[in-house]
Amino acid sequence: MILLETNPELKNILFDFSEPGKIDLAAFMAQNYRFNVDLNRFAYLTGRSLATFKRDFERIFNISPNRWIQQQRLKDAYFLIKEKKHKVSDVYINVGFKDLSHFSFAFKKAYGVAPSAV
Repeated sequence: MILLETNPELKNILFDFSEPGKIDLAAFMAQNYRFNVDLNRFAYLTGRSLATFKRDFERIFNISPNRWIQQQRLKDAYFLIKEKKHKVSDVYINVGFKDLSHFSFAFKKAYGVAPSAV
């Protein structure tokens, strides 16, 4: 109380009960889902254990992290191929897929056509 009385600007520091070390998961993922890193790394970068990362992620997005990441990457890929007329061989790496065959399989499953047919 003495610290607070002498330095009222310490109020936000002394009474900050937010979870330490955790950053805004939704904002972080919106900025970084294109990076081809595993969930352990995303968890670490957001200040969480893997289990906490998955739990927080599903609470925020109502979907598993792997499915959400794939959906976001596929949306970006569809936009780049259809609207921007980018080559499929350039797009899959830019949106975070490791290889073309996995990208093509996931794209066809999501959109019903091969990426080269868009």
